[in-house]
Amino acid sequence: MATPSDSTPVAPRLKLTLRPSAESIVRSGHPWIYSDSIRSQNREGEAGELAVIYDRKNQFLAMGFYDPTSPLRVRILHVGKPVTLDEAWWQARLDETLARRVGVAGAGTDGLRLVNGESDGWPGLVVDRYAGTLVMKLYTPAWLPRLEMLRDLLVAATVPERIVLRLSRNLEAKASDEGRSDGQILYGPALDGVVIFQESGLRFEADVRRGQKTGFFLDQRENRRRVETLARGAEVLNAFSFTGGFSLYAARGGAKSVTDLDISAHAIEAAGRNFALNQEDHGVAACEHLTIQADAFAWLENAHDPRYDVVVVDPPSLAKRESERQGAIQAYGRLNANAIRLLRRGGVLVAASCSGHVSADEFFGAIGTAAKKSGRSFAELGTSFHAPDHHASFPEAQYLKCLCLKFD
Repeated sequence: MATPSDSTPVAPRLKLTLRPSAESIVRSGHPWIYSDSIRSQNREGEAGELAVIYDRKNQFLAMGFYDPTSPLRVRILHVGKPVTLDEAWWQARLDETLARRVGVAGAGTDGLRLVNGESDGWPGLVVDRYAGTLVMKLYTPAWLPRLEMLRDLLVAATVPERIVLRLSRNLEAKASDEGRSDGQILYGPALDGVVIFQESGLRFEADVRRGQKTGFFLDQRENRRRVETLARGAEVLNAFSFTGGFSLYAARGGAKSVTDLDISAHAIEAAGRNFALNQEDHGVAACEHLTIQADAFAWLENAHDPRYDVVVVDPPSLAKRESERQGAIQAYGRLNANAIRLLRRGGVLVAASCSGHVSADEFFGAIGTAAKKSGRSFAELGTSFHAPDHHASFPEAQYLKCLCLKFD
């Protein structure tokens, strides 16, 4: 007599074929397949299911995570010859990913991105380390049934104190159905407060369970280091300051004063705590730390006194979708034109953007136009893009850019 499991029909493997142009894109290494690129499929697929993609000659092309509810229908895991995605395969991929981080952060730094989504071959997954705590953030439901595997791989490879789960908003309801929640501890002891970690020898707190992203903006590390080199004797304004990362580096670099400008009282308070964590540093202890809780857009619009030697303008993303791109370009121009007005002779503007829908050329062009309209002569000190642990392997992943200009 057949058991229930024997009689349960097994669905055939989800098989997709693509339009010719999409085949070429996949072969080139792009990790996404959109719904309108699919020519045919043998059946309906479920969220997180592994889909196998074949070419026009019915030859294996790739495999990836399928999502029937998203225009981004497949996130590619592997291209080339057929493979079995068993434990050894995942282990080898993690080993390769972690090997890329060796020596990246530098001395005195235990805050680091270990896994950077598609650019590391882990589509829709980010893993950040803050001292002994790992924060795993999911952007696709495909990882929900694979959390135990991920946890075990990370524990074996990195020996963390704990692992915290963070979820993108679109996953919270589905995760709840599976007994998962944003901020859940997947491994290790409970955590009621923040985690303290180091970056370049400075100490910061990260609210890994409730804070933005995974608790801190690790991607600006190199730009913060640059601000430190510009700050000696300066009065510095840090607009959209969040928890004061740029300000602390400026203080250690010898700034006379730093002013944190942010609309969030919570962020301003966290910046104060970060300064308190670093009072043993002579530069930080000697620097006057001022705060302004206000809408940075409005404050910059209404301020006119050229009293700063360095102004950092690092707003949140101004274009979360393509339809907002043109408005964001204009907003970057206005913001930085207002910031330039506040610079003394010889002052430096540090302008950053994390809007992926605004290209580097568009962003740098908007800042350059604002600089020319100021009527002041200026020189470019440099541009920068992604930190090494946040490398971007395809165009849509390229979001961060920063420009430094010095004004006479």
